[in-house]
Amino acid sequence: MQSSDRRNFWLLAFFAILILSVGIGLRDPWPSDEPRYTLAAKQMVESGDWLFPHRGVELYADKPPMLMWLEAASFEVVRSWRVAFILPSILAALGTLWCIYDLGQRLWNPRVGRYAAWGALMCIQFVFQAKRAQIDPLVVFFITAANWGLLRHLLCGPDWRLYWFGCFCAGLGVITKGVGFLAVLMLLPYVWTVLRRWNGIAAIDDGTWWRWLLGLVFLLLAIDLWLVPMLLAARAHAGDPVYAAYVHNILFKQTAHRYANAWHHLHGPFFYLPLMVYNWLPLSLTYPGTLPRWWQALKSKDARILLPLGWIVLVFLFFSASGGKRDVYILPIVPMLALITAPYLDEMLAKRWLRTLGVIFLLLIGGCMLGFGVYALATHPAFAARLAYERGFEGSADSLWWMCIVIGAAQWLALAIFRLRRVHYAVAGGMVALWLVWGLWAYPLLNASSSSAGLMDRVSAHLGPHDEIGLVDWKEQNMLMLDRHATDFGFSAPTSLQFVLGTQWQAAAPATRWLFVQEPAMGNCVERSKAINVGHANRRDWWLFKADAVIPNCVPKNSDETPEPEDAAS
Repeated sequence: MQSSDRRNFWLLAFFAILILSVGIGLRDPWPSDEPRYTLAAKQMVESGDWLFPHRGVELYADKPPMLMWLEAASFEVVRSWRVAFILPSILAALGTLWCIYDLGQRLWNPRVGRYAAWGALMCIQFVFQAKRAQIDPLVVFFITAANWGLLRHLLCGPDWRLYWFGCFCAGLGVITKGVGFLAVLMLLPYVWTVLRRWNGIAAIDDGTWWRWLLGLVFLLLAIDLWLVPMLLAARAHAGDPVYAAYVHNILFKQTAHRYANAWHHLHGPFFYLPLMVYNWLPLSLTYPGTLPRWWQALKSKDARILLPLGWIVLVFLFFSASGGKRDVYILPIVPMLALITAPYLDEMLAKRWLRTLGVIFLLLIGGCMLGFGVYALATHPAFAARLAYERGFEGSADSLWWMCIVIGAAQWLALAIFRLRRVHYAVAGGMVALWLVWGLWAYPLLNASSSSAGLMDRVSAHLGPHDEIGLVDWKEQNMLMLDRHATDFGFSAPTSLQFVLGTQWQAAAPATRWLFVQEPAMGNCVERSKAINVGHANRRDWWLFKADAVIPNCVPKNSDETPEPEDAAS
């Protein structure tokens, strides 16, 4: 690597670390998803049971435990949940960027490698998810690492160790979110290139067929790192139906059944098409130029384009075939999309059409943010007060609108500095400014309301040092942000049952036991005049009361609700 390439690589690394990590330590886990995974990780550390994640007293079977393991392990290192909960996502995103950088420089040259990493880093959804402690950044990394190993073998090889490594990473992706196996679909377009004698594929000896099968062995080996100990431990609890239900849920209901018969997030077959445009801005601005260039590459039998592009199409079709769809499901496509966009960026950036699209993008995003912020400050519209109430926001709403103004002004300032000729620098500068403001301004501003830290601080203020608290119809952030141990009566159990169990528990020590309850779960069984309304947070009203507020022998009749599906906002 030449000195200029090395310097540019470290410049890329600096901005990647800055964008992804800015704001770390300034917020707690926010719904949806983040509090449940961090709560499970916290319970792992406290209980020592790392095989079976818990959500309160219940086993949590909606997702494999990989992310929870990594959050718990991160806490054991840094001893701060504010850092530990987000650390796996940041490291996973950095690993993803390195994989496509390395592929770009090996398949083309270091400049293409940098363009590939910058392309992903300029994708709004990629960075937004990387700054969230959800499973998606981790599964994107394992799938991309698997693709890295497979493409190094298929296009730069043969290198059987990297092929087996790729299959092993695909297995790790399976025990992260189930869909890690999608990486091995890369072998399908590879078979096509071999049969059609395409250019750029590695010359692999036909007599080594058994080595291909070892890939399946390594994939299963990675899965078995979790599956075998989990099944053995569940078998040791053979007399407890809870563990049998856990095994069935996580191995069948949350995988094949969820894919074939989705019960939530139902959308039509074309749901992802518009998302691939506006969620992946500004990377998606290149589509008018890349589509014809990919077609020319396919006509010239360039396997470097066909393998990633064919894989993208297969993954897109896989997720489109299921009725259940969320925008993050197709996020693993982004790194491969950035990789096959990068070879043409130099040429496209010299074209006026792409630079014009960049100008329009900055004008629109800057104008919308500026206009929205100025309008809200000047008129104080009703929707602003309603938004602040629904989200339990406790600060001055004006600070939110000033934040919008700063983000919008930064986009226009970047455009004024770099102008049309170097608009790609303006786009990059605008994105850097966006994430700096988001991490340094929005995190501390919104944390108390979004994480329920403010709500749970108010709850703690009513409790004495020896008081106990029970949770009914609760959310993960409530238990996570409490300053003491909480008793719960199930999470997915009917709320009427939770209420009955909670009041029975409370009656055993009425002087020191409080119940924290979401308002619908109380029904008409609590005298509001004797209870404490502790506030509105996460779009819900919450109450705190002792046993004297409970109407004897009353069971709420309007409180049973269908549990919110996994991944729903909470």
